[in-house]
This record gives sequence, C-alpha cells and structure tokens, in this order.
Amino acid sequence: MRDEDRKKGIRTLLVSVLISAPVPLIMLWGLRYGRSTTQIADAARRSSELLALIVALIVYSIVNGRGERDEAERRTLERRGNRFSGLIMCLSGAVMMILSLSPAKEDKGNVAPALAIALLGAAANSILWRRYTRLYKKQGSSILKVQSRLYGAKLSMDLCVSLTLAVLLLFPASGASKLVDRVGTAIVSLYMIYCGLRTIKEQKA
Repeated sequence: MRDEDRKKGIRTLLVSVLISAPVPLIMLWGLRYGRSTTQIADAARRSSELLALIVALIVYSIVNGRGERDEAERRTLERRGNRFSGLIMCLSGAVMMILSLSPAKEDKGNVAPALAIALLGAAANSILWRRYTRLYKKQGSSILKVQSRLYGAKLSMDLCVSLTLAVLLLFPASGASKLVDRVGTAIVSLYMIYCGLRTIKEQKA
C-alpha cells in the first residue's frame, strides 16, 4: 500500500474517532431533557460504536504500519478487529431490542436535543460512509470495508431515529408516537444485529 493511501485511511479513522468521542457525553446530556426509548437506545448504540472505531483505528494502524508483517499475520489481525466490530454491533442491537421491550415511560420529556444530534449525526455519517466506501474500493482493506458497512448502518439508523424523534416531538401525547418510538427502536436494533452477524460470518469465511 502506498504511504499516502495508508495516511488517508488512518486520517479517516482518526477523524471518525474524534467526531464520535464527545457524542456519548452529549447524548447523556440530552437524556436530562428527553427519555424516549429510541433516545436511550441511540445513546447506548453510539457509545458502543465509539469503542469499535477505536479498535478499528488501532488494528488498521498496526496492519498498515511501516514494520514488516507477513500476509497471514495481517489477515489474522484484520479478522480479529472486524470480528470485534461485528460483536459490538450485535451487542448494541441487543441492548436496543431489550429497551424496546421494556415498559415505556409516559413522559418522554423534550426530545429536541436528541433530534438535533441525530440529524447532525446523519450528515456526518453520510460524508464518512462515502469516504470509507471510496477508500475501500481503492485499497481493498477489510477494515475499511467493515467501517463502510458500519457507517452505512449508522446513516440508516440516524435517519430512522430522526424520523422517530420528530414524530415524538410533533405528537408527544398521541398513541401513534408511542408505537413509532418502539417500532423505531426495534428497526434500529434488528438492522444493527444483522450487520454485526454478517460481519462476523464473513470473518469466519
């Protein structure tokens, strides 16, 4: 791999970590005002994804470092890093599914801060998803492939969360908003589990 391509990959992963690092704290701040099931699930999801991003950055840096490593060792490290990312996706989805089945609170509070975060997240994830996709097509790194998939899932989930929270914000007292809250959480969790299982299965193959 060319040195410039390696640097682009590391920079993209580093930017992803830096953007994601403050988000769990911001989400916790948002929970002071809103307490929808989807909002709580989204906070759990973003926290687990940050850990997966950090591991991906470390593995990519090691695998594509300047030191000499044979192909078998590189692939083993990539598989372990990708398997961990897949496991994080599954665990995150499972947490969200449990929350979607838990008793709902009548007072959802103010979900506007969480909606703003979800919309900003969708914009950022759209940019990073396209960048990871381009880098993977150019480099062929499985780490970048998994990150492209992760960010595609993150974009889809942010759009789903945004729609759900928008309904809660506009129609807080309606029965439909409660249903949308639970259905939105279920959709997000199932999609995350699907992406995680698909990633783990690929590493076994």
